[in-house]
Amino acid sequence: MTSAALLLAAEKESAEVTDWAARLGWVVGLGLFVALVYWLMREGWKWRGTLQGDLPDLSTAPDDLGPVRLSMSGRYHGSTTAGQWLDRIVAHGLGTRSRVELTLTDAGLDVVRPGAADFFVPVAALREARLDKGIAGKVLTEGGLLVVTWAHGDKLLDSGFRSDHAAEHNEWVATLNSMIDKTETPTETEGAR
Repeated sequence: MTSAALLLAAEKESAEVTDWAARLGWVVGLGLFVALVYWLMREGWKWRGTLQGDLPDLSTAPDDLGPVRLSMSGRYHGSTTAGQWLDRIVAHGLGTRSRVELTLTDAGLDVVRPGAADFFVPVAALREARLDKGIAGKVLTEGGLLVVTWAHGDKLLDSGFRSDHAAEHNEWVATLNSMIDKTETPTETEGAR
């Protein structure tokens, strides 16, 4: 044998044995870290709900809604403080994404959410309807989201909906805005003397 072959034979060693205790320690540590992050997120969500505890309870639909002007099925993507598309409202289940059945009548907007709290927005509380591209963590194409601004207590909220048939959004915006009486909506200059 040549010296090179002897050198190669001398360098060969058996494969290193896996240190299972160290590996198991890393896996357990990573699992505990993920659980801690999840727990912190959950506590943050609950804290946000506590901070928004001044919001009154959600209205329920009256027994007689009257004739249906529009209806649609789709998704409810959440509610935010009006004009602040990232400030999610979580109190009273308004932060829970879900399927939705919207019904618009002369009495207001009935929001039925299977698996989440239903609510009703009286026509007097409606402020504006528009098409937008995002709300609280959900971003779509331009005009892909129906956003309804409404008053709840002393706070204005934006609620985002996406129809199963996005072509319906324009009709909803036109109909909602025609129902809203702009003359009764308080302005910023009112009372400033």
